[in-house]
Amino acid sequence: MYRFLLSRQWVLVTLLALALIPTMIELGFWQLHRHEHKVAQNTLIADNLKAKPVPVTDLTSPGHTVPTSDYWRKVTATGTYDTAHEVVVRRRTAADGRVGYHVLTPFVLDGGATVLVNRGWIADNGNQMDFPKIPAPPAGKVTVTGRLMADQTTAASGIKDVKGLPPRQVMLISSTEQAKALGRPVLGGYIEQTAPESADDSPELIPAPDDSSIGPHMAYAVQWWLFSAGVPVGWFILVRREKRDREEAAARPAATPEPATATATATA
Repeated sequence: MYRFLLSRQWVLVTLLALALIPTMIELGFWQLHRHEHKVAQNTLIADNLKAKPVPVTDLTSPGHTVPTSDYWRKVTATGTYDTAHEVVVRRRTAADGRVGYHVLTPFVLDGGATVLVNRGWIADNGNQMDFPKIPAPPAGKVTVTGRLMADQTTAASGIKDVKGLPPRQVMLISSTEQAKALGRPVLGGYIEQTAPESADDSPELIPAPDDSSIGPHMAYAVQWWLFSAGVPVGWFILVRREKRDREEAAARPAATPEPATATATATA
């Protein structure tokens, strides 16, 4: 009755179905893990943004790698901007999607240490070979408040660290590379400035990260699991249809061939 399942065509169909089921289940769990990661990240962002600001030197030091648990922590720093060694970070977008630069300025702390401060976004001047005009920060001693961020890497950001750029232009924010360029120790990571704001809103301060959106990952997980459940159902429906079609074909009377003599007579 079901011997057709041993045919080459049905063996391939069955093997394909058996391969699809665990694959779709695994894809569902992959999306579930992405959902859980997003929820955990949102919780971390919200908690760290609500935490009381602490001196940046409490959380980082030269050569220090900022751990995930300290991302977006509010920190403060008191000192002076070192605009002579300011650099810009290429191909960065504003909140509305415009492409430009992030302004990265060394900040010399009262104790003599240096920390990098991302002062915000400025527009592209149309000539990426020339150093753009950057609004000056406040002169003299100032207290900066911001979010502590880890050094950027290609693996984490997806941004290729292009070499051979014009002077004072970089692709990624790296305290290690800036320490080499400055010739002095630099605290690990950098500060994403939130205060003080510039008088003319330039550079534009970087908005706080979104901690409310969880994305579609949970919905995708459910979809993959429904697909995996639908595979055996679909396979069963196809098998039943094939069986029915074969039974109907077998039940039809065979066509009786017309006698040769009658055919010949009709032709004549």
